[in-house]
Amino acid sequence: MDHFYGTARRQGAAALAALLLSSSAVEAQTPAHAAQPGAAAAARTIGADAILRDIRVLASDAYEGRAPGTRGEDSTVAYIADQFRRAGLAPGNPDGTYFQTVPLVGTTSRLGASATVAGTKAELRQLEDVVAWSMRPESLVAVRDAELVFVGYGVVAPEHDWDDFKGVDVRGKTLVFLVGDPPVPDPRDSTKLDPRIFRGPAMTYYGRWTYKYEVAAAKGAAAAIIVHQTGPAGYGWSVVASNVGRERFDVEGGPQHVPVEGWMQLDVARRLFAAGGQRFDSLERAAGTRAFRPVSLGGSATFEVRNAVRTVRSRNVVARLTGSDPALRREYVLHTAHWDGYGIGRAIGGDSIYNGALDDGSGVAWLLATARAYRALPRAPRRTILFMAVTAEEQGLLGARWYGQHPLYPLERTLADINMDIMNPWGRTRSIVSLGYGLSTLEELLAREARADGRTVRPDPEPEKGYFYRADHFELARRGVPALSFLFPGGDAYVGKPDDYGQRMRAAYLANDYHKPTDEVKPDWDLAGIVDDTRLLFRVGLDVANGTTRPAWKPGTEFGTARD
Repeated sequence: MDHFYGTARRQGAAALAALLLSSSAVEAQTPAHAAQPGAAAAARTIGADAILRDIRVLASDAYEGRAPGTRGEDSTVAYIADQFRRAGLAPGNPDGTYFQTVPLVGTTSRLGASATVAGTKAELRQLEDVVAWSMRPESLVAVRDAELVFVGYGVVAPEHDWDDFKGVDVRGKTLVFLVGDPPVPDPRDSTKLDPRIFRGPAMTYYGRWTYKYEVAAAKGAAAAIIVHQTGPAGYGWSVVASNVGRERFDVEGGPQHVPVEGWMQLDVARRLFAAGGQRFDSLERAAGTRAFRPVSLGGSATFEVRNAVRTVRSRNVVARLTGSDPALRREYVLHTAHWDGYGIGRAIGGDSIYNGALDDGSGVAWLLATARAYRALPRAPRRTILFMAVTAEEQGLLGARWYGQHPLYPLERTLADINMDIMNPWGRTRSIVSLGYGLSTLEELLAREARADGRTVRPDPEPEKGYFYRADHFELARRGVPALSFLFPGGDAYVGKPDDYGQRMRAAYLANDYHKPTDEVKPDWDLAGIVDDTRLLFRVGLDVANGTTRPAWKPGTEFGTARD
């Protein structure tokens, strides 16, 4: 694993302390946007009607769920580019277009699978028992009788003196993982997790499913299967199941994948472990200790995956507002949101179009509203402002990854990325939630602008779900670009609502609509909070664009090292 993932945990007390120590200096400064002619009037152009109109268009059935490589992509990128053009923004690609081509390879898998434990063979049914696929661009991928080995959380983290493999050769084997990070008790309080190891209750990159598959590939495994548990995964089995039969994408020429990847139902894992004479709960507890070693499950697994393979030229949509200061216009402030959704898939309740109204039609609407506000300024900010609607976020941040590897504008001169993934349609709030709370000086600007509105900045209330590693800003942050990112930015402090209102609304959305055809525009939405957040972040972007100080990562964070 590259050094970034080996150090991507150090975001704790040092960063928060630095944030607090520097806040008084920030308060004493005059906001840079205050010197921008027409800033207040431009912010007032951000309104609910235009935002709702854009969401309705993007989430309409005519856009077919906005999957990459479909007619829905063609309609979506055409609409976004047209809105940029109508707003008076220049094409963002130096080649004179609004598009950056992102070469993808798509695979659609049909699975046959079985497990044999203690001499008894059982079918592993796609959807009911497992959801598995192959990302290898081959028509047939076969894994025959690969020994089943439980590898705990599958973590190799030298900075925590943690190695779940202990030198055991797992080449050619089917590895069974737990999702999430090892839960290490705090020696000072056994009812809590140790914040010094894997950031305590917060999920780190080691806990993400992407890391599990990466380490399996690096170890030469034949298959990597994660036991699904709703809490640490952050979503129920229905979200995993919605991917059955769906086309999956990777960047063309991307990293080598383990032959078979997938998930397994928790009760299926319990039965397999028991058939081999093992207790799942006991091994799960053992996996939370440094002493854990891989455990053979006394059986093997067989997978046969038949793939339909195609190449796709997908697109990031990019627009530019050139800065007004000749000395600074070659520095950039980037705004991002992903345009893609899940397209047409398995029907639920007779509906097969996964409209993606909140995820992330709302984020694209935020991007367009922000772009129009910048263009409403009588004079452009000092630095150049970039707007990018990226492709294939739902496939693993692929559009953002491609831009990070092939930037249209130098990343070392990109001062910030402000990213939005799922806005708050449930009313006004007294706070705004920042993912990765306390990591960069951008948050100081955010806090100052929030105070001007009588609001506060709060940390992610669900850090155990690892949202910081699940949005497009991450691909820029890991390359050193300071970033702010938002998901359900309202938090829990809703005006005129009970304290648990925000938590209940998020939970209901995740249970009922997230990655489902029911993610549609709702008649009871209240977009006042979206308007507040969009205006607030517009001012933050202006502060960066006109400011005299470059944003920076806080001491002790891994992202500053990446920029260095």
